[in-house]
Amino acid sequence: MKHVALLIPTLDQLGGAERQVMLLAQGLAQRGWRVSVISLSGDGGDRATELSAVGVAFLSLKMRKGWADLRGWKTLRNWIRAEKPDVLHAHLPHAVWMARWVRLFVPVRVVVDTIHTSATGPLSRQRGYRWSNWLSDQSTAVSSDVSRAYCEAGILDEARVTVVPNAIDTAQWIADSQMRAKTRRDHGIEDKFLWLAVGRLESVKDYATLLYAFSSLPYEPWLAIAGDGSLRAGLERLSEQLGIYTRVTFLGFVKNPVQWMQTADAYVLTSLWEGLPMSVLEAGACALPVVATDVAGTRELISVGHTGLLAEAGDVKAVEAAMKRVMDMTPGEHASMGAYARKQVSELYAMEPVLDKWEQLYESLLERNPEPRRKANATIALLLGTGETAQTAQ
Repeated sequence: MKHVALLIPTLDQLGGAERQVMLLAQGLAQRGWRVSVISLSGDGGDRATELSAVGVAFLSLKMRKGWADLRGWKTLRNWIRAEKPDVLHAHLPHAVWMARWVRLFVPVRVVVDTIHTSATGPLSRQRGYRWSNWLSDQSTAVSSDVSRAYCEAGILDEARVTVVPNAIDTAQWIADSQMRAKTRRDHGIEDKFLWLAVGRLESVKDYATLLYAFSSLPYEPWLAIAGDGSLRAGLERLSEQLGIYTRVTFLGFVKNPVQWMQTADAYVLTSLWEGLPMSVLEAGACALPVVATDVAGTRELISVGHTGLLAEAGDVKAVEAAMKRVMDMTPGEHASMGAYARKQVSELYAMEPVLDKWEQLYESLLERNPEPRRKANATIALLLGTGETAQTAQ
């Protein structure tokens, strides 16, 4: 049984990358892989329990000082020596660099890393990737836009990047008229047009633009925002200042927003940048028309006029106009857009075909790397005191 270890900074906070790791771990386990999930910090909480229930092992390195916490490095090195994973697959920068550099200390057969955002980040992050690219067997990106951004910035070599998109469980994310009716009754919004937004309340999501646009919409629609973050108090004050506080519900962090996807009439995302937003996939699977900003990653998911509409990022008037256009659609147009969105997600982003791509990538890399290797040259090995040279397998 082949063993893949998925490395992630933490599972205590559940964003798009973390949810994708959970789905990948569970899906690979169901296909007969031995799977371990390793977090740099935190205890995993409910996610660790969910993983255990499907036979996925969870380990936290309990790092409290970032890269300076040498205990985490030692724990990871010792774990690799004992468990001998065939594939070490890292997600998000800190986990990526750790998976790469640990290869100087212990042989690893295959190292894969995944980039989840089109934002290339500060110079320090870019250098971190460039200086450690030689330690990775394959980089992947969740969208073509993400791959292009990193290659054009000279961070990655186009020949060594493969696009493997995010995926969702389309059996879970599906329209449900009974849930829609019940939730609407419970919240007293039976006859209201309900917009939904999902995501952490941070500057990248640009909720201020959404609130300003929403405040100018006709017909007095409602807006539910599922997410939490450092900007919550300020956004609540802004909704009061705009006179829309009674029509905006801040739900806080929602572990599984499928109920709200099934309740809403349309979905809106005003991010300044993305990778391949899970929430847009989930909304489409639930047959919701989507209004989103025209940014890298997101634009790949929207077939304009068929699954949703795009608006210029940060442009209040453009977002307002797109939202109004969706609200003005006839019931037939609305249903047609939702059905097309569901069809597109099911064909391109369902879990099974994406799992096929991961397995094919892993298998091809394992075939090229039949033995674990320490990716250290003789000088580095001497400095580390290992006495081993490049490509040794012991």
